[in-house]
Amino acid sequence: MKFDEDPENYHRSRPDYPGALFSDLIAYAGLEGERSALEVGIGTGQATGPILATGCRVTGLDLGDRMIAYCQKRFSGMPGFQAECVSFEDFDTQETYDLLYSATAFHWVPPEVGFPKAYRLLRPGGTIALFWNHPFVGRAEDPLHREIQRAYRRYRPGTAAPREFAEPDCSRYRDLLEEYGFAEVQYRLYHRTRVMDGASYLALLNTYSDHRSMEADARTGLLREIREAIEAFGKSITIYDTVDLYLGRRV
Repeated sequence: MKFDEDPENYHRSRPDYPGALFSDLIAYAGLEGERSALEVGIGTGQATGPILATGCRVTGLDLGDRMIAYCQKRFSGMPGFQAECVSFEDFDTQETYDLLYSATAFHWVPPEVGFPKAYRLLRPGGTIALFWNHPFVGRAEDPLHREIQRAYRRYRPGTAAPREFAEPDCSRYRDLLEEYGFAEVQYRLYHRTRVMDGASYLALLNTYSDHRSMEADARTGLLREIREAIEAFGKSITIYDTVDLYLGRRV
């Protein structure tokens, strides 16, 4: 499993999610007092701490045993946390939850399986919250971005040019939530920029499964050229993030 090979680098390199997102999620879900949540695809816990901080009990699922071990150590002082190394599809429980949420992970679950199961696992009035981070390095007006895209064309020919996530793209998950019976469906977008040096950006790329699965020589060449381009264009790269959040409620 490519995500599971280096949880320490994954945690260092992957960004946290915006505080405003958690404020909106917590307000919508009414997380106060004794509540329980199921997190699908916990990773190294980027989205776990803010939910635990509300006093909510969190059960985290992940297929990576190293990810699970990392989170068990990270949240060992929090009695409301537990984790299981199992896919959402295979997770078997009689418990129901006030919140089911997933951060940049629910796309791995087939919709025809994931949405009905999420609905069943929520208590009446319970909240589903799905969100993703979409980093973009492809702005035509940025000469460094253009140089990096030339490197991708050399080492990954045939790969579609990157496209910045925009509001019309929100229709997919909004419509899926409504299709599978969730009510009061909402979506929200959050924007931010990150500036990274070459070493940090390459470490981030090494958390992406499509990069880790490249043939070794091609990956080495691609990363070398990206690093050289960053050094030549000011020694830093700007990443434009769009984070999309979808909220729905079990009737």
